[in-house]
Parts: sequence; structure tokens; C-alpha cells
Amino acid sequence: MTKDQLKKKIGQRIIEIRKQKGWSQSDLARACGKDRQAMEKLENGKVNPTIYTLLEISKALDVPLNKLVDF
Repeated sequence: MTKDQLKKKIGQRIIEIRKQKGWSQSDLARACGKDRQAMEKLENGKVNPTIYTLLEISKALDVPLNKLVDF
């Protein structure tokens, strides 16, 4: 798996979990203390999230961190 493929997979996983919760990108961004545009870039695989950013997202979504990266 390439770096770009990994970024896209993580983004897709975040979208999937976010939608299961009925949240918009803005809802998740607010819960993480990020702006919506940053969340959009992350979900689209345009940025390489830090482990800390993934931890913030997992806490906001109330899922274990490994659920974001377990494919």
C-alpha cells in the first residue's frame, strides 16, 4: 500500500464512521477543534494526518484509534 492509498483509506474510514453517527464534516471538525476545510482535506486523503490528529478524531467519534486504521 502506498502512502497516498493509506491516506485515502483513513479518510474513507473517517467518513464512514462520521456518517454512521449522523455527523456532518462541520460537526466532526468542531468536536476536534479543527476547521471544516482541514477535515475535508483529511477525509479526501489530501493531507497526511499526524497520530495526534487521528487520536483527536477517534476521541471525538468515540471509537478506539485502531478502528480508524484497521482495514
